[in-house]
Amino acid sequence: MTKKPNIVAAGSLNMDLVLTMPRLPRMGETLQGDDIHYISGGKGANQAVGCARLGAAVQMIGAVGGDGFGQQIMERMRHFGVGTETIDVLPDASTGTAAILHTAGDNCIVIVPGANGRCTPEMIDRHSETIAGADSLIVQLEIPLPAVLTALRIAREAGVPTIFNPAPALPLLDEQIRLGDYFTPNETEFEFYCGSPAASEEELFQQMKAWRLRFPEQTLIVTRGKHGISYTAGDEIVTVAAPVVQVKDTTGAGDSFNAALCFGIASGWSLEETLPLAVKAASYSVTVFGAQDGMPSLSDLT
Repeated sequence: MTKKPNIVAAGSLNMDLVLTMPRLPRMGETLQGDDIHYISGGKGANQAVGCARLGAAVQMIGAVGGDGFGQQIMERMRHFGVGTETIDVLPDASTGTAAILHTAGDNCIVIVPGANGRCTPEMIDRHSETIAGADSLIVQLEIPLPAVLTALRIAREAGVPTIFNPAPALPLLDEQIRLGDYFTPNETEFEFYCGSPAASEEELFQQMKAWRLRFPEQTLIVTRGKHGISYTAGDEIVTVAAPVVQVKDTTGAGDSFNAALCFGIASGWSLEETLPLAVKAASYSVTVFGAQDGMPSLSDLT
């Protein structure tokens, strides 16, 4: 690789508060927990870290609050080599948080968007030159949709390839979906956009072929957990299987896959080169606790 690929990630930055406990409390009950972990997260931040760990030069566009969590997240981004000059610090806002009550067999999550919810098209537009100069752009849906669409449109006008990870799934118009050169839902999110579940793999593939007819200029990649990924290649559906690994934490698997996909596209690799590596990256990530700590380097995958 002669030069580092230049990537822009626009999206969310969270502090995850993970409380482990023997069971979930009942309504009105106070329960003693076992432990608490403060983990820097958010899909945007996770994907930015994933790209940087693979060797890209990454700029993160987003917002944190003027609180201690915001400072910790900024330090964490810099630790991984992510550029923070394009992250807004909003003094009168709290940093986005996710409170996760975690047991051995279940969890429940409360997300408070905080500064993430105050990302505006104007904030994105201030960094239009950064986006236009990138080798690829990656976005998700944990900041307001108008901001996401602004980033995608800037990239489209500049001819920058776009990876659109529609997570969490939100209603989108066809013209908005088309802004993603690569559209990367998981099976549940793809079901949301199709409007009906697939009862079998054959039915999933039929839905993907119908999507291809609807969006012929776009590459659809459906992530399928332990089954790997399936993607549209012309009139065909191709599946890349996932290796069998010892799973410790699945939190960052999708983010790791999307980061590696973005890295490969920014590097000028073909999908045939990129997707097996991206599947391997996702599989590696689930063997380590913590989404960002589980992001692999290239040397981990070769």
